[in-house]
Amino acid sequence: MKYITKYKSPNYNLRNNSKIQLIIIHYTALKNTLEAISYLCNKKKKVSAHYLISQNGTIYSLVKDKFRAWHAGQAFWQEIIDINSVSIGIELDYNPRGKNNKFSLKMIYSLKKLIFKLQKNYKINKNNILAHSDIAPFRKKDPGKNFPWKSLSSSNLVMSFKKLKNNEIKIMEKWFKNNNMKSKKHKIILALSLIGYDTREVYRNDKLYNKLIRAYRNRYLNDEDINKNKSVYNTLINHLLNFLLTKN
Repeated sequence: MKYITKYKSPNYNLRNNSKIQLIIIHYTALKNTLEAISYLCNKKKKVSAHYLISQNGTIYSLVKDKFRAWHAGQAFWQEIIDINSVSIGIELDYNPRGKNNKFSLKMIYSLKKLIFKLQKNYKINKNNILAHSDIAPFRKKDPGKNFPWKSLSSSNLVMSFKKLKNNEIKIMEKWFKNNNMKSKKHKIILALSLIGYDTREVYRNDKLYNKLIRAYRNRYLNDEDINKNKSVYNTLINHLLNFLLTKN
């Protein structure tokens, strides 16, 4: 797989032997690829990513995988708070308010090839291909609700949800009942927590809870799902059971 390697970011440090477990997908929210390279390679910005993918599918390697790029910021996943040490960061040349406001076919094709290679090299679980908004739902939206997660799912790169049988759903509901969990909100928070999301403050902060739900909905429910009244709760219970069955 060919990369452009002439641009190098100085914004990295050592992983300290941490194992690579996650791939985090971002968008740049900048004007174009050159502006993104300039930003990610500027020492004063203190921001970087391992890879940048342009609208035409060109992949730029800005930080070597063995180093800890500075892309995640304050984040959390499955009890891990130092996300940069255990992840690969991929930036996409995309700006929802710019001329580069489409996830081009060439970009997504290159992204899929890159994810496939990284998964193979580092044995990364399909559950651990994440949006920036998954690991930082209270402050980030990228790669946004228009990102084609279904395309990654159809290529078997991320987990796809198998439709559950009624008896499987009843088992989950029975477990909730046996543990005296009657509130749908508490069930949702528990499910999000088990999958990996940061739920530490959402019990007592409705604003954070709503941001977390929005981040989850943007990732897993598209406009068609919402029009069909597909609920976050049902999607989440399905997600949790699929996650528990496939996480190993």
